Amino acid sequence: MASPVAREKSRRAAVKKALDRHKVYVTAQSFSGGTYSARVLVNGEAYWVDEFRLSQLRQGLTPAELELTPATDD
Repeated sequence: MASPVAREKSRRAAVKKALDRHKVYVTAQSFSGGTYSARVLVNGEAYWVDEFRLSQLRQGLTPAELELTPATDD
């Protein structure tokens, strides 16, 4: 059984990890021809991603790690 101190340290580490993780905001979604794409905002930069990349971003991967390029506004 974990000690109260170990549990508290674990909780604090989980909170720190959640606060350090970047926020992913979906600003637009598109469903076309059976394909899903979303325009997301991460740290002030917009990207178009598919469902798989969106999932990876939400898990904590960064756009740089996924080799995403910023969206261009038309």
